[in-house]
Amino acid sequence: MGIFDKGVQKTKRSFFEKISRAVAGHSRVDDELLDNIEEALVASDMGVDTTLKVIENLEDRVAEDKYMNTKELLEILHEEIGSLLDVNGTQAGYDADAIPFDLDAHKPYVIMIVGVNGVGKTTTIGKIASKLVAKGKKVVLGAADTFRAAAVDQLCVWAERAGVEIVKQQMGSDPAAVAYDTVRSAVAKNADVVIIDTAGRLHNRIDLMRELTKMRDVTRRVIPDAPHEVMLVLDGSTGQNAFQQAKEFMKATDINSLTVTKLDGSAKGGVVIGIVDQFQIPIKFLGIGEGIDDLKVFDKKEFVDSLFSMDDLLGKEN
Repeated sequence: MGIFDKGVQKTKRSFFEKISRAVAGHSRVDDELLDNIEEALVASDMGVDTTLKVIENLEDRVAEDKYMNTKELLEILHEEIGSLLDVNGTQAGYDADAIPFDLDAHKPYVIMIVGVNGVGKTTTIGKIASKLVAKGKKVVLGAADTFRAAAVDQLCVWAERAGVEIVKQQMGSDPAAVAYDTVRSAVAKNADVVIIDTAGRLHNRIDLMRELTKMRDVTRRVIPDAPHEVMLVLDGSTGQNAFQQAKEFMKATDINSLTVTKLDGSAKGGVVIGIVDQFQIPIKFLGIGEGIDDLKVFDKKEFVDSLFSMDDLLGKEN
């Protein structure tokens, strides 16, 4: 069983049912079949623009081989979806326990985590910290969500669980000041990685979004090229709303990686494909459960393979 099979089971079942209905009764590729597949992909939350790109590529491939059968078409669909996930920084085939950060390039490596409330930012930070500690890295967390006591308390719990240091201030403190102190502390203590939590904010709150820019700027007073990574955490179960969140956050700061959470409870995993394609930002992790080990390093091949089962789609007799 692949590492994502269990976590994307609902998405796979939904995707399987839609594609199965699309190909039912077709032994050859025709316009009706392509229309059916287009509807199935849109219904899988892949997004209209990404779906049209896939269909256009399928049409081009079909035009080259007038006698393509359904199995061949599905194999090409598998390839096309995989290619959409092949953006800079999205790897395939590495160890699931590896850490997809270029830690040798910067010390400390500064990561700022952003996203709206409820997507699982703080939990994601804790799980990433645990992975880093398991690799022998020294990690410092920054509790820059100073608007909610619960957020700071939760991060403190994760810091203790992971065995890492945390920098925090009183409720209502300037989040940028916390970010600044965290980076200074990490440099003084020769830490390998800094992970800064930010306030969960509505993507349409311009004032709060501007605060992200301020936090970025103050960290650069200590480390000129920090943060080295700004990771946007998205809730996969929100489907198309995740597209809008990504769009607005990209206006506020330079997002260069993604984590998509809560895929285990959703049938909307197609959003993963659409977001990577539309924004050309690599996914680093997928959250597929509540456990500390249920934050998985993203592997595009494993993910796409988990959605496709040719025997199931075509019927085992084929």
